[in-house]
Amino acid sequence: MDLQSLNVVSIESIKKVYDGSFIGDSIILFDEIADVPMPKEPRRMNCLLLALCLKGEVSYSLDTVGVTVHPNDIMLMHEGQITDHYHTSPDCSGIAIVISYEFFSEIIQGVHELASLFIFSRTHPVFTLTPKEVVTILDYFNALKQKVEQRDHHFLKDTVRSLVMTMIYDISNAIYRIQGLNDKKQTRAESIFASFIKLVEKHFRKERRVGWYADQLGLSAKYLAETVKMVSHQTPNGWIDYYVTLELRVLLRNTDKSIKEITNQMHFPNQSFLGKYFKEHVGVSPSKYRRS
Repeated sequence: MDLQSLNVVSIESIKKVYDGSFIGDSIILFDEIADVPMPKEPRRMNCLLLALCLKGEVSYSLDTVGVTVHPNDIMLMHEGQITDHYHTSPDCSGIAIVISYEFFSEIIQGVHELASLFIFSRTHPVFTLTPKEVVTILDYFNALKQKVEQRDHHFLKDTVRSLVMTMIYDISNAIYRIQGLNDKKQTRAESIFASFIKLVEKHFRKERRVGWYADQLGLSAKYLAETVKMVSHQTPNGWIDYYVTLELRVLLRNTDKSIKEITNQMHFPNQSFLGKYFKEHVGVSPSKYRRS
């Protein structure tokens, strides 16, 4: 099966079948998980899905790995992941938020520790909240719902962005707590993956060679590639490209820097090379992305 040819789950595709609370192509709110139009056949995520189960169960596969969600569990699906066999039990209840990756990039720009914590959630897509944390997330959701419905609010998108960022900080705090518990029983492979991600986060603007990261970790490039793939279902190059394209999106959308300046900042050999790289990974040229 050619995964690149899979139809995607995106804000645009969801809006075609769901008439609920949303802001443009940035965010959609669901009062019930069961209302999220998720496929029962393989589809690639082209957005971030964040959901909180309050009752019943949700089951699906993510990158071919089976996942089950129980009450008080947060579930996260990221851009690029493949979801399949999505099913909710008859008594399932909970809330869900779908966020475009452009909007998510705007929210976490410059806060790479948040990005790192959400990277952790790629390998731990479901985690349990404390009762107090559940109440906090529901409070955020209700506040978001109220704001989204205020169509005449002059600063609507900015206000929603601030609320989502604050909510993500609290979710990330829960991830941080769970990550700390997992660190105590981390396997060698998981430890290598965590060290690799920390290195990428620090050096991706300049270093994009897997061999360089392998040298820093005292490993062969082949062993690093096999380990990262086993733990995260993604190649080292895929992770490096993820960080690079996320940064490029932020620089193009949220700064006035010229493409030449961005080329220099990101240590690309020239603008033409950056243009080809960006189009290959995002699907449009840097200038077109900036204008859209």
